[in-house]
Amino acid sequence: MGQGVFVIAEQRDGAFRKVTYEAVSEGRRLADGLNSDLTAAVLGSDVEKIAGELGKYGADTILAVDDPALSDYSTDGYTNVLSDIIKAHDPKLVILGASMQGKDLAARLAARLDTGVVMECIGIKIDNGKLVYTRPMFGGKIIADVELSGTPPIAAIRPNVMPIVEAPKSGVVDKPVVQAGEIKTSVVERIKDEGDKIELTEADVVVSGGHGTNGDFALIEELAALLNGAVGASRFAVDEGWRSHGDQVGQTGKIVSPNLYIACGISGAIQHVAGMSTSKNIVAVNKDSEAPIFSKSDYGIVGDLFEVVPAIIEEIKKINNI
Repeated sequence: MGQGVFVIAEQRDGAFRKVTYEAVSEGRRLADGLNSDLTAAVLGSDVEKIAGELGKYGADTILAVDDPALSDYSTDGYTNVLSDIIKAHDPKLVILGASMQGKDLAARLAARLDTGVVMECIGIKIDNGKLVYTRPMFGGKIIADVELSGTPPIAAIRPNVMPIVEAPKSGVVDKPVVQAGEIKTSVVERIKDEGDKIELTEADVVVSGGHGTNGDFALIEELAALLNGAVGASRFAVDEGWRSHGDQVGQTGKIVSPNLYIACGISGAIQHVAGMSTSKNIVAVNKDSEAPIFSKSDYGIVGDLFEVVPAIIEEIKKINNI
């Protein structure tokens, strides 16, 4: 059996993703429970300057894997490097974020290391020395506790679920010599969303619109802006061309777990609920009192969103003296 906990950090353009701090914090908690050390690895180009930041959240050792070949994420390059590092460290557990990149990487690493992986993990506990993982299954219809076979097990944690906790450790930065190996893919072009758009999976507040918007997302966007949140959409809204696929919340879109999720004009199809059911507080606005979304909501408002949302916006403005 391996020793210690190993966290794979995710950075973008020289800044750590929020889920990285969640993963390191959870790794620190588990390392303390296992009476072991926590090692974090960050890959990229010129990443040594940000690596030490992870010590603030509990990393004993930080591996800054700095190589121009790793400046852009590639499944091949990252798997080649991390599989070798993980084998050398032989950890008891590997943790990373269940972002788009994280889920892609976790699956490839599990295959390369011949080990088990749990996706969208929302909890990890130590039970009589064994690690038990909690995750939604069957589109969020059940919450299951599972154990993994293989060494080391890999847990991809759902963003916005694990708390971020500062637990300063030595955070010693090491620069291992690695080989990226053969990389069969390359980034040809990057197309970024315009403006300072909040990442949907990392937002504390998400306001989503669906069929009931009739394609008019102006109120959804205004409410999200007032709450410093992100705009989401149902699959129907995306299929209709009202929003881009990057805004889709659901089983075939993005999984979100904000502190507050406001569903406006969304019926609550199971594929949508699977993408937001772990939100801390769910508010639904729908003129159909029988809409399935109300069964998943903490608070429900039966009414036309074009009447209800403006009223909410006005109250928020009054509270904030806008």
